Amino acid sequence: MKTDDSALLLLKRVRAGDPEAAADLVRRYEPLIRARVRVWIRLHRPGLLGELESVDICQSVLGSFFVRAAGGQYDLERPEQLAGLLVQMARHKLIDQIKRRHAGRRDVRRNDRTPADAEERAARDPDPARLLMGRDLLDQVRRRLVAEERRVADLRAEGRTWAEVAIALGGTPEGRRKQLARALNRVAQQIGIDDGDLGG
Repeated sequence: MKTDDSALLLLKRVRAGDPEAAADLVRRYEPLIRARVRVWIRLHRPGLLGELESVDICQSVLGSFFVRAAGGQYDLERPEQLAGLLVQMARHKLIDQIKRRHAGRRDVRRNDRTPADAEERAARDPDPARLLMGRDLLDQVRRRLVAEERRVADLRAEGRTWAEVAIALGGTPEGRRKQLARALNRVAQQIGIDDGDLGG
């Protein structure tokens, strides 16, 4: 996978609300996320093969990412950080899913089988519906922010620092950061994205 400056440009376009950039990001990074998830499951929790599917983890990761990116979060300085961020999110989501299954005392021993061939094929070729997911989420996030929250998000999408946001809109940098974090937590909950592990 290429890790050139186009990764940062892609993030910038996503933050600006470009729907085509959202589809491009899914197309580019979904195979990586799903491959890493499958490897982790096989190495660390083989009993969950067939129960935990990489597509579900990947959709959760991308959903959380688009909500946060549309709100102007994620300050990345190097192209490779985007892939690293998505992989780290996937690992957190996977750990969370495993903890939930253990908490529910589910018997996973019956699932000690490898994923179906269809799961492997899907990992190489993102479904068109998932390409649309990013576009839809970008639109939903912006529609659910109130005017002031949207203005904060817009300034962040332009690359403004929190200090610059505070100068433009008043308040403190930390106050504005928390305002946007609360707004994105609210939006994530409204649209049904499990985003609790990402913080603000």
